[in-house]
Amino acid sequence: MATLYLVRHGQASFAAENYDRLSELGRRQSVWLGEYFAERGIVFSRAVCGTLERQRQTARAILETMGSALTAAEHPDWNEYSGEALYQAYLGDEWSQARAKGDVRSVYRTIKAALAAWSEDKLQGPLPETWRAFGERIAAAMQSACADLPDDANVLAATSGGAIGRGIADLLQAPARTAIEFSLQFRNSGFCEIFFNPRSMRLVSFNCVPHLERGDRREAITYS
Repeated sequence: MATLYLVRHGQASFAAENYDRLSELGRRQSVWLGEYFAERGIVFSRAVCGTLERQRQTARAILETMGSALTAAEHPDWNEYSGEALYQAYLGDEWSQARAKGDVRSVYRTIKAALAAWSEDKLQGPLPETWRAFGERIAAAMQSACADLPDDANVLAATSGGAIGRGIADLLQAPARTAIEFSLQFRNSGFCEIFFNPRSMRLVSFNCVPHLERGDRREAITYS
């Protein structure tokens, strides 16, 4: 059975000047996932990722650890939604004050509310894309990644939690609130497995971190 592995990037650099790069732990998470895939004899026929640095770094670390000759093909359809744009549109004039605080729980609550408003077309001001357009590009990315491959192929896609949450929820024909919950609960370097053929895609695992579920790695399970 052909399988698409949707992988969330490793831990990024929250509260740093540049969020869009892996932390040291994020790099280790990605290497451990590469080791996990290699130990199970998984060989990827195709690898893709978004154009964000944390996505590229994750794909590169996985493939290099596996000794794969593949280079992940980059495409912006795999990119995350613009959390900063949603956050700013939701808070308006309070945006700069909230950003300065850097409180993880506050950011989580606010982005969850902003996502809900976005999904209901209630956010004001310019936004990079609509909720509908976001879903359409993720669906297109998934279809393109799985096109024209043999029935025993494995595909690696390194992306982000919001993209995975939206893609999986739409695959299950679930409402927007489910996509939002999925995206905000997805763990760094976690993955989903999707069986696919030219006619369908079927989810078989969700938010898996077997490479981190060891006594000496439990603290390496992160969400940022």
